[in-house]
Amino acid sequence: MTSRLRLRVRGTVQGVGFRPFVYGLATRLGLTGWICNDSAGVLIEAQGAAALALAAAIRAEAPPLARIDALESESVALVDGERGFAILASRRDGAVSTLVGADGAVCAECLAELFDPAARRYRYPFLNCTRCGPRYTITRRLPYDRPQTAMAGFSLCGACAGEYHDPADRRFHAQPIACPACGPRLSMAIEELLARLRGGEIVALKGLGGFHLVCDAANPRVVEALRRRKERDGKPFAVMVANVMSAARLARLEAAEAALLSSSGRPIVLLHRHPPGSGRGGDAPMPVPAAGVAPDLAWLGVMLPYTPLHYLLFHEAAGRPAGTGWLGETQPLVLVMTSANPGGEPLVIGNAEARTRLAGIADAIVDHDRDIVVRCDDSVLRLAAGGPVVLRRGRGQVPTTIRLKDSLPTVLGLGGQLKGAVCVIRDDEACLSQHLGDLDRPATLGFLEESVDHLLGLLEVTPEAIAHDGHPDFATTRLSVRLAERWGVPALAVQHHHAHVAAVAAEHGLALPVIGLALDGFGLGDDGGAWGGEALLLTADGGARRLGHLAPLALPGGDRAALAPWRMAAAALHRLAAQCRSPAREGEYRDALRALVARNAGDGAVTPFLTMLERGVACPPSSALGRWFDAACGLLGVRPTAGFEGEAPMVLESLVSRPTVDASGWVIDGHQLDLLPLLDRLRKCTPAAGADLFHGTLAAALVAWTVPLLQAHALARIVLAGGCLANRPLLEGLVERFAAVGVLAVTARSVPAGDGGLALGQAWVAAQHIEKKGGPGGPVRPPSWGDRGAKAPRRIVQPVPRA
Repeated sequence: MTSRLRLRVRGTVQGVGFRPFVYGLATRLGLTGWICNDSAGVLIEAQGAAALALAAAIRAEAPPLARIDALESESVALVDGERGFAILASRRDGAVSTLVGADGAVCAECLAELFDPAARRYRYPFLNCTRCGPRYTITRRLPYDRPQTAMAGFSLCGACAGEYHDPADRRFHAQPIACPACGPRLSMAIEELLARLRGGEIVALKGLGGFHLVCDAANPRVVEALRRRKERDGKPFAVMVANVMSAARLARLEAAEAALLSSSGRPIVLLHRHPPGSGRGGDAPMPVPAAGVAPDLAWLGVMLPYTPLHYLLFHEAAGRPAGTGWLGETQPLVLVMTSANPGGEPLVIGNAEARTRLAGIADAIVDHDRDIVVRCDDSVLRLAAGGPVVLRRGRGQVPTTIRLKDSLPTVLGLGGQLKGAVCVIRDDEACLSQHLGDLDRPATLGFLEESVDHLLGLLEVTPEAIAHDGHPDFATTRLSVRLAERWGVPALAVQHHHAHVAAVAAEHGLALPVIGLALDGFGLGDDGGAWGGEALLLTADGGARRLGHLAPLALPGGDRAALAPWRMAAAALHRLAAQCRSPAREGEYRDALRALVARNAGDGAVTPFLTMLERGVACPPSSALGRWFDAACGLLGVRPTAGFEGEAPMVLESLVSRPTVDASGWVIDGHQLDLLPLLDRLRKCTPAAGADLFHGTLAAALVAWTVPLLQAHALARIVLAGGCLANRPLLEGLVERFAAVGVLAVTARSVPAGDGGLALGQAWVAAQHIEKKGGPGGPVRPPSWGDRGAKAPRRIVQPVPRA
């Protein structure tokens, strides 16, 4: 029986080959009708005896880059005399409620073409099709059509136009389609580029979301030069290898890690390196990355090629073999592939910008004439606790949305000060931006505002409220005030750790109340103190209450302690001495304290430093778990000073072999967990034994402390959040130990557990406290909840109420 259906498909359905895919299905099923992109996603009308089968086929066979969030159907009147199935021009009919897909790695079919000497696009660095290639980073606005992208200036040649309009071709309606005759061009030949890299040069190479700085990872001299020129401190570099087999020669590789490496998003994946001298298997020689690539770390960030240009570098190094068989063999080329930016600044994306900002860093610049519209760094993931953990959200993940349990007002979350990212909630989805960096430089602040404008423009929304961190001096707080005044909407302050726990709750659609552990290095507490080891109850009305916290440690010198683990070790020794009842033991602690200060600051600093501790001058207390990690590192002699926050704990994690537990290593006093006994035990340990003892005992202590809180509220589920959850031994230890006592630990999976996910939590919390726009009067403002301090304008900046 002939019928006609109108199908509305919502989700990631533009820029992923969805229209040609449906065209092929409809033709196969003998249907007439049409399909088009519009502001809500994809709209289809299909007529024929098999019309009902089309919806099922769409769900079952959707393109790999597509994500169908909803497929709605309704019967409509038959159309007489209709012939064939057509792809119609895109429509603009109201506000945009869809998004373009994320950038995808070059697909297998395009790779076969790239290495086929008889193919028209043989060794062409910019080939793509409907199943792969640039998407988000070249899109200026929606609907996703070539005139709205960075490809607008490249007119199709006759051959490409023929493919574009041929329903039988996989490039049918592929918006970034190009070839050597009509597409972008590279500024340097591949053979010269490889020769420069092999000759020890640092090359700035233009990619999808920005430039990379590339060099030979096995050359210690050039790696050290890159670190020095880029002002990289001790932060590790990522490396790129040709394939999974090559990655397995550098690191232990689980099947799930291989799948992450090979996924369309092609993230950087943290892999556990083979121990020195362990033998890495295989017959072909495989260079070992220089020690300076990831100093003193057991983990190595590895990624696979994702653009044709990347593959051509490895193809050139392999001697230009025909076909793709060489990709099934180990390839010895290992390249450092790191973000092209002077230390701490935004990623370079423009050709002229590269020549200005990368002068003195890169020996050569290789660019092309296709613009990058959106800066987007590589995503970073690791496998932990049975699934992927996002450490940095970027290319390949953005702008994929997080589906929410309920439809909510439009709210913009601006994140915190470190590992910046912004988030827009629109109805029942949240769009979390790419990693923006630390917001302590003017250029990065510009990138923040640029990202807000781009995301709001792409979504075509104006927020009904703006959410930000509770710290009055954060750049995001100041921006929130300016934007709130511009749009006449409230700016809502959300406490840092409340936002951490809320981000995970929002991602998983958890019903409130929930209890969460927020474990990180710093966040301004409700009492104005430095928090970071918090047990919080998120209440059903959207508020939060602090149930407990880690015992505070002094921060000798204030913020300086975050980069000087020896200072935190000194604070621990001072506390041990002050609490000791044995004069002999107290003398032992004080002698150790004096020796520690003298070793790290000089003999002349001992008396002033001890006086500072005794009088509590410039020694604010902190409950942050990150500072307890630092104290452990300082006592074990692991990175007494650090180039960046978290460096010492990363090295400590690398020493973990088999976590052990000392059941006397903690004290629970009311709702406070004190780890001082554990630190005392570490004084007699080697670094490796201490790393095992610290991680194992810490996980056991946190579970022992938290379970009674859960029982008191009749809950059997806990949320784990905060930057410390990037630590794999800690995360896995917590998940396993909670499971052993019948508690489900819910962890961040699609968003970073650390500050990169704050914006989602902020927006989600703020959305609970406003009502949807009610006509021409605009959004309904919540009642005044007071002022966050003199720097916050009254009636504009309001803290979310606390339970």
